[in-house]
Amino acid sequence: MTTMTQVSVREFRMPDVGEGLTEAEILTWYVKVGDTVTDGQVVCEVETAKAAVELPIPYDGVVAELRHPAGTTVDVGEVIITVDVGGGTAPAPAPTPAPASAPVEADAPAPATAGASETAETTGGAGAEEPRGRQPVLVGYGVAESSTRRRPRKGEPAPVAEPPAAPAPAPAASATAPAAPPAEPAAPAANGARPLAKPPVRKLAKDLGVDLAGVTPTGPGGIVTREDVHAAATPEPRPAATPAVPAATTTAPETAAPETTAPETTAPETAAPVTGRETRIPVKGVRKATAQAMVASAFTAPHVTEFVTVDVTRTMKLVDELKRDADRYGLTGLRINPLLLVARALLVAIKRNPEVNAAWDEANQEIVRKHYVNLGIAAATPRGLLVPNIRDAHAKTLPELAAALADLVSTAREGKTSPAAMQDGTVTLTNVGVFGVDTGTPILNPGESAILAMGAIKLRPWVHKGKVKPRQVTTLALSFDHRLVDGELGSKVLADVAAVLEDPKRLIVWS
Repeated sequence: MTTMTQVSVREFRMPDVGEGLTEAEILTWYVKVGDTVTDGQVVCEVETAKAAVELPIPYDGVVAELRHPAGTTVDVGEVIITVDVGGGTAPAPAPTPAPASAPVEADAPAPATAGASETAETTGGAGAEEPRGRQPVLVGYGVAESSTRRRPRKGEPAPVAEPPAAPAPAPAASATAPAAPPAEPAAPAANGARPLAKPPVRKLAKDLGVDLAGVTPTGPGGIVTREDVHAAATPEPRPAATPAVPAATTTAPETAAPETTAPETTAPETAAPVTGRETRIPVKGVRKATAQAMVASAFTAPHVTEFVTVDVTRTMKLVDELKRDADRYGLTGLRINPLLLVARALLVAIKRNPEVNAAWDEANQEIVRKHYVNLGIAAATPRGLLVPNIRDAHAKTLPELAAALADLVSTAREGKTSPAAMQDGTVTLTNVGVFGVDTGTPILNPGESAILAMGAIKLRPWVHKGKVKPRQVTTLALSFDHRLVDGELGSKVLADVAAVLEDPKRLIVWS
């Protein structure tokens, strides 16, 4: 009579935490194997192309396996963690006859034997019993058995049948060597069949210029993996660093091969300095999304940039006064700085020139006029450039605007900005003056009509009331989409911003 340990293992897959995103990088694991987790507990933090997001687990149980280490980029839908929800520990490896019993059909592979079951499947061991051990655990989910069974269509059953010499070892031997080489069949396109690969892997191969027909697959059932594409994109093996690479590939297969062909590679910074003369940094997450958005914006929206240099001495005096008498103005505990008044001046200028607050609908060939202002604030963070926006900024008082601005900046610097906070912006404000820069020609945030760059405020000789005096002066630059905003309208908006900053009393008259 066979003794069985009743263990129910649930698989948690990488969800689509953004709008149609295909992958996410695991930044940090908050749990380890053996930890008890509860429904709703945050188990890891991942970074998508839009933001860093914490993922809660929807099960109660014990962590059975962490499928990917921190720093790995995982496709949406791929299993990242398994949880034992049946109250048992890990499945006992001793009872070898157990695979023949029916209850194993509902059991997922345990952390110690996941590689063994995968090897047994690719080598054809244990007859028809091994595939049953890899049956889906959740309805509508499961391991990629369906794709493995579905695709060997053009006379290519070879990935499973080619290495028949391996069935002899017992499951114990498979557990000893979970990453057995029989999972590496020959190139799949030898007979003209379409190589087996997931859509994200196909896109990666296309971006790197790799022909999948010439890639040697190492995935289960002859599926081409991301690592296979990276390996095919690498020109030749490195001469000196060869001993150091295998240790890295066993722990983080996603970062096995440093790339030399395209900036979208996922080579790790640690493996990059091979010659000591170059460092290659992987472009992914927010930085990758920002780069793509800037390219799309620069080559779709016709940019026009106008400049104005303005005396902001009175604005700086107002900032000092608001700081001194914060209690009287209802600004206690809020950060008062020139950026706050520039934001208010921009909102006033938009109110006076509402036509500038619009978007271009390419599909319908329409200009969409916005009757609200979601003011984007460009924030430089360790994760790259983020542009969250203040919702309905046009309806906020100065204290409300100051509070929203402070909260937005602090959240962005902590890396906690949500994807929703970066959507539906209408106009953006960027402060390049904090870096000592006079001004610049900013690129529009995609979908927006204008972006205002604020330069550094410096003491300069300025003609004031007929005399040359040292005054606080800055330069403003307004970039706008010329499909939406013509030169006259753009000039009016920029001139109104400058007028408010030159004489802040206009805030009272024009608001």
